[in-house]
Amino acid sequence: MDRASVGIMAFLAVSAAAVTVAYAQKDAAQDSIEAYREALQDGNPAELYEASGEELWKTPAGPKAASLERCDLGLGPGVVKGAYAQLPRHFADTDRVQDLESRLLTCMQTLQGKDPKPYIEASFTAPPKEEMNALAAYISGQSKDAPIAVTLAHPKEQAMYELGKRMFNYQGGPYDFACATCHGQEGTRIRLQELPYIPSAKGAAAGWSSWPAYRVSAGQMWSMQWRLNDCFRQQRFPEPVYTSDATIALSMYMAATANGATMKTPGIKR
Repeated sequence: MDRASVGIMAFLAVSAAAVTVAYAQKDAAQDSIEAYREALQDGNPAELYEASGEELWKTPAGPKAASLERCDLGLGPGVVKGAYAQLPRHFADTDRVQDLESRLLTCMQTLQGKDPKPYIEASFTAPPKEEMNALAAYISGQSKDAPIAVTLAHPKEQAMYELGKRMFNYQGGPYDFACATCHGQEGTRIRLQELPYIPSAKGAAAGWSSWPAYRVSAGQMWSMQWRLNDCFRQQRFPEPVYTSDATIALSMYMAATANGATMKTPGIKR
């Protein structure tokens, strides 16, 4: 074997070793992250928000001095158990596809006589949104361990799913970003954190099933609407209108793609 061949073989051997080390480091980092997440599960502060949300659900409020206990989340008035696992869905009374938070605003308006505008316009750290986050924690917790079962039977559900899929892949903004930029390919990560591949059932479940969630780094409970708002911020897009069709469409795309997975709400994040 001549000297050039020996050099090439040595280079290939070093390269292979470097790749092996890189993958070993990647696996070790992922194992550490998973161990960290597992440790966080004990004493999830989301439980406090669940208790607060249950109180808000059952306490009379608004001009009509009524509770939300007759709110129909899709399984009949007052039925909370398993309802979140089947949202978003089409509601005949509004003729809209609604997620949990948009449906809650409908119930607040019709049952309690509340104006939804202050809830829509408030910042996510303001009291109106804190109410919504607590209610989302409580209601989602009633679907923990339930299978995700989002239907696309109604034409408007199908249309919302297709809109969500298009939005997921739409590139725009000053950095020409799309949701798919981060979540449209397998095996990507940011800050050592693996990014779920949303077009797959497994990835969609990872991105959907544990929200709402308590964010340890922020010390806050985040609903899915808040999570999507943060995605828009990171893409440098204009802030979406709270409970708008744009946000519901993305939720519908993720939830329907995750069908069959188990709900793990409310979750806990780094």
